[in-house]
Formats: sequence, structure tokens, C-alpha cells
Amino acid sequence: MKPVKICSLALLNNLELQDMSNKIGFGSFCVHELDENRTTQPHQLPIYATSSFRFHSIDQGIDIFTGKEEGHKYSRYGNPTVDTVAQKIAMLETYGLDVEAMGLLVSSGMSAISTLFMACLKAGDKVLTQGNLYGGTTEFLVKILQPFGVEIIMTDLQNLEEVEAILKREKAIKMVYFETPANPTMACVDIEELTKIAKRYDKLTAVDNTFCTPYLQQPFKYGVDFIIHSTTKFLNGHGNSIAGIIIGTDLSFMQEKVWAAMKLIGSTSSPFNAWLLNNGLKTLELRMDRHSANAMAIAEFLEKSTKVERVNYNGLPSHPDHAVAKKQMRAFGGMLSFELKDGLEAGIDFMNKIKFCTLAPTLGDVDTLILHPASMSHVNLPKEMRLKNGITDGLIRLSVGIENVTDLINDLGQAME
Repeated sequence: MKPVKICSLALLNNLELQDMSNKIGFGSFCVHELDENRTTQPHQLPIYATSSFRFHSIDQGIDIFTGKEEGHKYSRYGNPTVDTVAQKIAMLETYGLDVEAMGLLVSSGMSAISTLFMACLKAGDKVLTQGNLYGGTTEFLVKILQPFGVEIIMTDLQNLEEVEAILKREKAIKMVYFETPANPTMACVDIEELTKIAKRYDKLTAVDNTFCTPYLQQPFKYGVDFIIHSTTKFLNGHGNSIAGIIIGTDLSFMQEKVWAAMKLIGSTSSPFNAWLLNNGLKTLELRMDRHSANAMAIAEFLEKSTKVERVNYNGLPSHPDHAVAKKQMRAFGGMLSFELKDGLEAGIDFMNKIKFCTLAPTLGDVDTLILHPASMSHVNLPKEMRLKNGITDGLIRLSVGIENVTDLINDLGQAME
């Protein structure tokens, strides 16, 4: 096949390609880029592995930098691969809803959390949240935000009367931040009712929707202001990249405050990680259905075991938050935890006997991942805080994969013997 003829080069005074050899040196020709040799649309999203973007003229550069014209300029500000994936996830979160949202893809889930907080809060503000958060979120709130003058108030967000009393009393609260289901106890808050109360007192609301993904739960349906994800987890699903996303429905705030914070903090996602995430999104519905079905079967198996004190899975009618979860979730997801009867010793022994499942400090992959929160994800939290929020020494967290469920049950069974 004959190569497509490139008529001009958008650099070096737009010299004709055929005249290049007569105008510049061989080394110069090697250095400079040609226009994309592309005639048709690619079937898959390309990776734009470029740090910056060139302008046709200084006038275009000025217009783009001043906002008169839309355009990419520097990949820390935005990148076609990154922006495309961010838009897709924002559209998934608003799928079927009469809501428009903007997404910003950042370098990790913790980056999404920290960037959002720094965009929304200043010294003197307060955040109302729950004690049973992901350990990294709690650490960021206490060790990073608090020393900068942001006060953290923790309460049981399931107690709506107490939430309202606090919001009525604490005028400086700027945001209500929550997870549902919470990591790792699977406790659920009523998104609709909590958001109603927050709006009554003109407070921002933000939810970590990592465990559910937009397929299982859409918090924008209930008026939430911001959704964050560690896209490393179920959205990607294959454990091969790290990224996070912030999605908001106030488009001007997202552009002026959140995007500005992302740009200046430098928390933008890399194009390669965005591209890997995009590949994972293609099977999201299929994976989440299988994750949920496998997790339900395992939860029912564990609930019958004489070695298990309790099982935390929202799909079980015995779970205290089953009704709330059923109200706001399409299915119950792939995350569960369970309490072994003999505490820390039983937990460590169980982890050492696992053969088929993978011991890894993450979640949401296609293979089943197992973690001991007391010695891993929540090891840096004070023990009294862990215990108060149900994260006991014998608690095991399971991110159920998409394998044949019989293999998973057999492995869990033998590890408890």
C-alpha cells in the first residue's frame, strides 16, 4: 500500500515536505514532528503521549490560554486521551438521568479525594464525615487537612437526627463526605435522605462511589454534588493502572475551582493509565454482574460456617443495611467482609492458608483479592477507632472476582479448617 502523501509540515514556516531536504539539516528533519499521517478515525482511543500541544500561530496560543478558544496546551492541564475517558465516566454516572456533569481524571483515588477537598475547603471550614471510611481517607483528613486548619467532625451518618443537629449547630461545616457502602464494613447510608438534610443547610455533598461504580449506584440521582472514584478498582477491573476521578454537576465550579486545583497541584492522570482504564470500562456491566453473583453465593456460604461470627454483605437480608442498599443499588456488588470467631490469630492463620485467592492490598480486580484490614489497609489508624467502627482484629475483607465461584468457596472453606 502506498503511504499517504503529507502535503505540509505544521512547523518550520510550513515548508513543503518535498523541499525540506533543501531547506534544513538532516538532524533538524529528524527532530521535528510531521502532521499525523491519519486519514480515518481510529477504532480504539489512541494514547496521546505528549507533554504539550503546538499552536498554528501565536494568536491561537493566546486565544487558547485566555479561554477564547478551546484547545489543549499542556498535558497537566488536559490531554485528549485523559479527557475522553473522564467524559465517558461522567456520562456513565449521569446515564438515564436529566443531569449534566463534568469529570476530571486524576492520578489516583487518593488524588481525587485530596484534590476535591483542597478545591472546596479553606482554613476555618469543617467537614462532616463518618468514622468507617477507607483508612487512607481518614489519614488524609486527620494528618493533612486538619493541620491546615480544616476541622474534621466524625459521626454516625446513619443517624439522620444527629446529622441534622450537628449541621444546625456547626455553621462552619462546608461539606458532608461519605462512602456507601463503607470500606470495609459495608455499612450503608441513605444517600437521598442524607443529601436532603445537607441541602437544607446549604452544604456540599460528596460520595465515594468506588465500590459500586455507576452501574450499581448513581448518587447524582439523589442530588449529590460530587462523586469520586478510585478508578484503579472496579472501573478498570484488571489491576494494571492507577487513577481516580472527580465528577461534579456544577460545571462552572468544576472548571474554575476543581480543574484549577488539579492543574496547580499537578494531580492529572497519565494518558497511558487513562487508556488502560478505558479498556477496562468496556466490560464493566459484564464484570459487575458476575462480581455481584459470586459475592452473594460466597456470603451465603460464609453465613452458614461455624467459624464465622458475622458476614458483612448488603445482599444478605440479615445485614442491617439491606433495605437501604436495596433502595439505591441495582445489585450488591463484589465487596464483602466477615469476622472470624477467634480474632487476630484466626485472621492471620486464615490468610496464610489461602491458596487460590490473592493476598493483595487492593480491590476490584477480575481475580479475588483478600485483605486483613487490621494489619494492612487500616494499620495506621488507632485501634480504638478501628474497633469503634467495626474493623476488628479478626475481620477479613474480600473483593470477589469473576472466577468460577466453586473454586472460591473451596479455597475459603479449606483455609478455615
